[in-house]
Amino acid sequence: MRLIGKLALGIVVGILIGLVSPEYLTRVIVTFKDIFGQFLEFTIPFIIIFFITSGIASFGKHSGKMLGLTSAIAYSSSVLAGILAFIVSLIVIPLLIGSAGGTAEEASGFEPLVDLEIEPVTGVMTALVVAFVFGIGITRINSPTLRGVFDEGKEIIERMIWKIIIPFLPFYIASIFAELSADGTVFETLKAFGLVLITAVAVHWVWLVVLYLVAGSYTGRNPFSALKNMLPAYFTGLGTMSSAATIPVTVQSSKNNDVSDSVADSAVPLCATIHLLGSTITLVLCSVAVMVLSNDLSLPTFGTMLPFILLLGVIMIAAPGVPGGAVMAALGLLSTMLGFDETSLGLMIGLYMAQDSFGTAANVTGDGSIALIVDKIMGKRTDESAA
Repeated sequence: MRLIGKLALGIVVGILIGLVSPEYLTRVIVTFKDIFGQFLEFTIPFIIIFFITSGIASFGKHSGKMLGLTSAIAYSSSVLAGILAFIVSLIVIPLLIGSAGGTAEEASGFEPLVDLEIEPVTGVMTALVVAFVFGIGITRINSPTLRGVFDEGKEIIERMIWKIIIPFLPFYIASIFAELSADGTVFETLKAFGLVLITAVAVHWVWLVVLYLVAGSYTGRNPFSALKNMLPAYFTGLGTMSSAATIPVTVQSSKNNDVSDSVADSAVPLCATIHLLGSTITLVLCSVAVMVLSNDLSLPTFGTMLPFILLLGVIMIAAPGVPGGAVMAALGLLSTMLGFDETSLGLMIGLYMAQDSFGTAANVTGDGSIALIVDKIMGKRTDESAA
């Protein structure tokens, strides 16, 4: 929660600086924004390569049936949640912020003092393919040495996120809003984003209810009682902003729903890595909002967004157990598939981080429904084998 406070303070300070600062100071701020934005883009391939490879390699400790079943259900849930969010965004967002269209475009009146280029070492799709090749390869040849390389690489990138990116994020967000403020578009943008955040949290709960209705009807349990039993996990996720940090509470809440110990202990940690329904919903809604607000981006079609949602469900594996990990992992897709520029990416980071605690809470609560379904299926298979 302290990070959210810092980000909010950064927005306020950025707006004030943009309103009263001279042009030279604004150019200094724009210079910082450009350099830090390029540094973020530079880190994206490393996040994808090391986190996805390490995540896939860790799946080897799970049984094949459990891994495949849980992964398939979790991925389907994330994709369907993204599609629901896109449908809602097409209906709701133009009504909420249609009159504010064109307020989030790249501000063109201020040039940076210096023009530095920090090129990524590889493209996003190349990094994704590399991660899958090595991740799957490590599980096949069972190489502890190679797995150790990627695990240690993940630790390096994770420390960089904690020590450099997270501390500088409030300044980066402040620089984005300072430029918008100096350009005269900030207040329309803030109003629009406030409405989008409320919509995102509402869609979180709609999908959670759907998941538990499905799980309840399949398992014969009361869906609302099962959802009530997951509330400790929801509020823990709200406070920690980390699915990984909430795993012990999510596991216990799932066991309170009579999920077997073996399934709860295996499926829930796996879902914490691959089932980020709240993050997917928010990223889809926020990306559509930014596209509606921008003069340079048009309202996306279903044909444009479906590949984005499908890849988003995969790339969420790269979301580290740190605040904002999902949006960091998704920056590459936003730029390559949806055409986001630095200003749009910065707004996405700020908007996503503002609700990150609610997205995490939805993620971990949804994991309980997956555990219920997997437990029922695995129980049936066990009974059939015994017969």
